[in-house]
Amino acid sequence: MARLRNEDLKPANVMGSIMSEDNVPAETGPGHSGKANSWRRHLPYLLVLALALAGVAYANMSQKSLAGYWELLALISGIVCIFTEWGKTEDKQARVKLVWTQAVHWIAVLVAMNIMLLSGVQQLLPAPATSLVLLMLLALGSFLAGLNLASLELCFLGLVLALAVPAVSWVKQSILFVILAGAFVVGIGMTFWSSRKEK
Repeated sequence: MARLRNEDLKPANVMGSIMSEDNVPAETGPGHSGKANSWRRHLPYLLVLALALAGVAYANMSQKSLAGYWELLALISGIVCIFTEWGKTEDKQARVKLVWTQAVHWIAVLVAMNIMLLSGVQQLLPAPATSLVLLMLLALGSFLAGLNLASLELCFLGLVLALAVPAVSWVKQSILFVILAGAFVVGIGMTFWSSRKEK
């Protein structure tokens, strides 16, 4: 047994040796709680992806513009951007900047959507084409928000929405559903991949 020196008995050294012992609880909990946190963090993106893919499928079947649906999804996307980034910013000024920039970004997307819905523009486009234009604006808004926030999930969402536009016009309904289901599976796969990468 090693002999104790006088320096080892000082309160700071005693506390340091106690804190370095195995009786200090680990900072990270069990592995399953880390996975649960990862799922909770990625759930808003998966929700927006599911709503977007459901809107693409319904618009393809109904041949309607679904203008209100895409505008609502743009609002939801803006809220998701703020909600998911809020915890990453601790500074009050950074949070105000986050809310301000995302509000202006998504308002610009909504203004562009409403320009496409003006009666003069509507006379030039059939209802299915209007839906595709609104979907492309939503895709662009999601992708640019992902670049701004350095969010791989938002960039992927924007990419899937952008690819859905030519898919709707080129592909028959039965194959489109397979493609949309595949895109959703890839989104879930990205969630698994990023949660494993964070370990």
